[in-house]
Amino acid sequence: MQKKELIAALEDKLSVSSFTDFSNNGLQVDSRRDDIRKVCTGVDATLPFLEAAAAAGADLAICHHGISWGSSLRHISGLNYRLVKFLFDNDLALWACHLPLDAHPELGNNAGVCDALGLVDRRPFGDVNGQVIGFAGRLPAPLPRDAFADLLRARVGRHLHEAPFGRERIETVGVLTGGAASMVTQAIDAGLDAYVNGEMNLTGYNASLQGGMNFYAAGHYATERFGVRALGDWIANQFGLEHQFIDFDLPW
Repeated sequence: MQKKELIAALEDKLSVSSFTDFSNNGLQVDSRRDDIRKVCTGVDATLPFLEAAAAAGADLAICHHGISWGSSLRHISGLNYRLVKFLFDNDLALWACHLPLDAHPELGNNAGVCDALGLVDRRPFGDVNGQVIGFAGRLPAPLPRDAFADLLRARVGRHLHEAPFGRERIETVGVLTGGAASMVTQAIDAGLDAYVNGEMNLTGYNASLQGGMNFYAAGHYATERFGVRALGDWIANQFGLEHQFIDFDLPW
């Protein structure tokens, strides 16, 4: 498939242009080749991921966390130089998508966590600078807090941090993947039973304690594996390209 056609399809599917983001979403590093035969997806555009993608024969690497954030590539030196040089040397293109991939109702990270937990009656939840990117929903049947934590470990992220300060039985859940600990206050204001996020911090812990909320942090990496994997599978099914998800199973 032509690279420009695939990129146009990705940006249309995820409505990339409709989001304001601090990630420079889209094609962050181009390549000489025009045809795409294989796509490798991963959460972070780290050197180990790019090395694995190149070794797997990828023509295009797709990440949730790319290498271009604001003016971060103003100076191409140090690690930036190594990353960009590796991409150039291996003629590997890099496409990245942040908030649009969090928010997508079918392929997004938040939708993926909701699917894994079996949440029903979903509604938009979680405002980030005027953009709602998460979901709140209801478990098919209420669960005790310990059983809900076990469900998260089994289906989302095994490295779970808990702040169990809310109701003893959980039915309504708000999901915002990644690093949005401080946004637990939105779950408190919404009257939810639990909040699921990627990272725990002191601000989020204290807000949960004082606001009476069950806060579960299942890992920034673990909660954001869902989107890129689903997007890669969509590419394979839609266009017949080979897709490989490269997973490092990180605990953070």
